Amino acid sequence: MLTPLQDFLTFLISIVVEALPFVVLGIIISVAVQVWLPEGWLLRRLPKRRWVRQVTISLLGVFVPVCECGNVPLARGLLVQGLSASESLVFLLAAPVLNPVTIITTQQAFANDPVVLAGRMAGGFVIANVVGWVFMRRRRDELLQPDFIKTCQISRHIHGRRWARSLELFRHEASHILPALLFGAAAAALVQVAVPREILLTLGSNPAWSIAAMLVLAFVISICSNVDAFFALAFRDTFTAGSLVSFLVFGPMIDIKLLSLMRTTYQPKVLMQVSLSVLLMAAAIGLGVNYVL
Repeated sequence: MLTPLQDFLTFLISIVVEALPFVVLGIIISVAVQVWLPEGWLLRRLPKRRWVRQVTISLLGVFVPVCECGNVPLARGLLVQGLSASESLVFLLAAPVLNPVTIITTQQAFANDPVVLAGRMAGGFVIANVVGWVFMRRRRDELLQPDFIKTCQISRHIHGRRWARSLELFRHEASHILPALLFGAAAAALVQVAVPREILLTLGSNPAWSIAAMLVLAFVISICSNVDAFFALAFRDTFTAGSLVSFLVFGPMIDIKLLSLMRTTYQPKVLMQVSLSVLLMAAAIGLGVNYVL
C-alpha cells in the first residue's frame, strides 16, 4: 500500500513528465518570436478597421505563441510601437489562451473531453473581445500608468549575436517557467493527497461551488497557461467540466503573478475593472457548460 508521500511523488512526477516537453516547446517558440522576428513586422500587417483589427489582435496569439509568463513585456513593446491601450488588453487576455502550445497541451490533457478544449478556446476569444469593446473608447491616459506613458522605453538587456541572445533568453525563460511548473504540479499533488476525497467529491460535484473553488485556485496558483491543463487534469474526476473550463479560461487572464506585472503598465482601477469583468464572464461560461452537460 502506498504512503501519502509516495502518492504525492508519483502524482508530481507524472504531471511534470507529461508537461515538460510542451513547456520546452513553448520557450523555444517564444525565443524565436522575440529574437528572430523583425521588429514591428506584426503591427504593420494589422487591419485598419477597428473591429476587424481587434478580432485579429485577439487571434494574434496563434502567431505569437507567448504564454502569460512573457506576455506583459511583449505587450509593453507593442504598446510603444503603436498598439492602443484597449488593444493591448485584448492581446494580453487572449494570447495566453489562443496560442498553439496552449491548444496542444489542452488537447493532450483532455483528449477524451473535447468540451473542455472548445469551451476554453471560445471563452478566451469572447472574453478578450468583450473587454476590448468595453475599453475601446477610453483614452490612453485613462488606462495606462503615467510613469509608463512618460518614461517607458524598450531596451534590450540581452546583446550580441542572435544565437547568443537566443540561448540567454532561453535560459532566462526556463528559469522562470520551470519553477512555475514544479510549483503547480506540487500544489495539484498536495491537494489530491491532503484534502479528503469526500470533500473534493462534495465540492467538485456542485455546479456552482466547483466553479468558485477552481476560480480561486486559478488566481492563487498562478500557473503558466502552457501547463495549466495538466494541473486541471488532476481534478477531472472530481470537479465538473464547467469548473475546469472556468479555471482554464480565468487563470491565464488574471492571477496574482499577472496583476503584479500588469500594474507596471495599467492603472490599478483599470485592473480591478478588468479582473471583475473576466471573473464574472469566466464563471458564467462555466455555469453555461455545466447547464448544457
